[in-house]
Amino acid sequence: MAATQDLRRLKSLLPYLRPDRRRVALALLLLVPVAASSAIQPLLVGQTIAVLRREPSWSWLQGLPLSQAVGQLVALLLMAVVLRLLLQGSQSLMVQTIGQRLTHRLRIDLFGHALALPLAVHDRTPVGKLLTRLTSDVEALTELVGTGAIGVLADVVTLVVIATLMLSTELRLGLMLLALQLPMGWLVIRLQQRYRLANYRVREELSQLNADLQENLQGLEVVQMFGRQAHNSAAFARTSERYRRAIDGTVFYDSAISALLEWVALVAIALVLALGGSLVTGGVIGLGTLTTFILYSQRLFDPLRQMAERFTQLQGGLTAIERIGELRELDTEADPAAGRPLPPARHGGGGAVTFDDVCFGYRPDEPILRHLQLEIAPGEHVALVGPTGSGKSTIIRLLCRLYEPQSGRILLDGVDIRELPLADLRRRLGVVLQDTFLFSGTVADNLRLGDDLSDATLSRLCHDLGLDGLLQHLPRGLDTPLRERGGNLSSGERQLLAVARVAVRDPAVLVMDEATAFLDPSTEAALQRDLERMLSGRTAIVIAHRLATVEAADRIVVLRRGAVVEQGRHDELRRQGGLYAQLASLQERGLASL
Repeated sequence: MAATQDLRRLKSLLPYLRPDRRRVALALLLLVPVAASSAIQPLLVGQTIAVLRREPSWSWLQGLPLSQAVGQLVALLLMAVVLRLLLQGSQSLMVQTIGQRLTHRLRIDLFGHALALPLAVHDRTPVGKLLTRLTSDVEALTELVGTGAIGVLADVVTLVVIATLMLSTELRLGLMLLALQLPMGWLVIRLQQRYRLANYRVREELSQLNADLQENLQGLEVVQMFGRQAHNSAAFARTSERYRRAIDGTVFYDSAISALLEWVALVAIALVLALGGSLVTGGVIGLGTLTTFILYSQRLFDPLRQMAERFTQLQGGLTAIERIGELRELDTEADPAAGRPLPPARHGGGGAVTFDDVCFGYRPDEPILRHLQLEIAPGEHVALVGPTGSGKSTIIRLLCRLYEPQSGRILLDGVDIRELPLADLRRRLGVVLQDTFLFSGTVADNLRLGDDLSDATLSRLCHDLGLDGLLQHLPRGLDTPLRERGGNLSSGERQLLAVARVAVRDPAVLVMDEATAFLDPSTEAALQRDLERMLSGRTAIVIAHRLATVEAADRIVVLRRGAVVEQGRHDELRRQGGLYAQLASLQERGLASL
């Protein structure tokens, strides 16, 4: 079963090798001449000794003077050595190039696949583990293709060529050496199977090690503020210790195979000397033939030794393929509507949003939304409020189809959002999150995010949005480079850019998750004026935790435990004295947020 799965996974790499099929074919064709140029060298050395003892076995040497015969054999030996070096160097260059090109294609494919995975997959998979699959596991495939798979084939061809030459030269000595190969091959395979299991554990521990590194470096500010350096270092040390122990397991099997082969090679030489010596003294074979087999007894185990080393790389590569295959087998974000013509909108395309009996939970036993019924008219501004865990952010995630509801429908302009292509749906929605994420690059790059906007158009849009003040404070305006996550900007400046990059796309529905949380009062007031212009004629869904943000909404929807319990305008809800009134009263006293 395991062999079948390995074969299936290896076949999955064939599409990535197809562009280099000519290189692969040429590298495979060179296997035989490389093996032959190597295997013939012991024969030439043995024949040279036979000529020196005046007992050559090759007929074309028997009539030649001693110096001429030795000279020709030495010339042939040098030619075989040079030919092998040239062919082997060319083959190695081709194979390494093939391996690098394959991993380049695979890495790009895996990166795109990882970006297309649903958020639910990323929620349960640490970033460090994904990084290990995209870096270390992919690099292991380079060794698999570059020196593992082709190298094993080369060793097999070398063994076949050497075995053929040995049997044709002296049958008894050849059979004796080949008989040693059978138990050795079986033992090496058994040890390699154990190495495979140990190597998988190494990869898993390395993933956890990278996950711990990623988490601590991203949360460094919290670590230092709470004085967790010693505690987190101790936890990381335990993870590192598990990784070291896993490495020790692979080192043990690798060392055992190498030591075993060395001992068997020595035993083979001793047996050749014993049996071959008796045949020489009995006049059955010459000293040149015995010398040939002594060299063959050394070279015969070189391919097996190299195969053992390459099997180590091969097993590491197969483990990497297994782990990469687990990632590739994860279903990407479903978009059955991709490529279909857009269904006609039933509400004039003005941004009407309807949640029709929607139920959802991140885990089946913990529902977040319970039969949610909510209708938002085109152009209406709705504020969602409620206690923590009431489902406010979940509503946004479902509307953007980052998650799918377990039951019910979500309609945009009367059309089920599952019937809309994802690209079109998300083009109609503009989302500004509280946790702003900016990419490394320039300010303009972060505003465009791949859209084809000219510099003049982008500058005009920034002016209309009131970003002139921010851009004037930046060293190079729109061309100012940003560090990772916008680290060289303040929180408020990052939030301004997050709002602006949504505004330039002119969405039909604007969704804001406390978008002004990090702004100072004066900047927030200025942004609110720009937001009012941007919200004009658009549907807006605002998640808010402050009274100032929700008081101007057309309607306030109060959620509790995933259901709508109240809705209306600010004054109406205050007079009702319900949950909203309680939350507003607590916030006025600074005791809670909405």
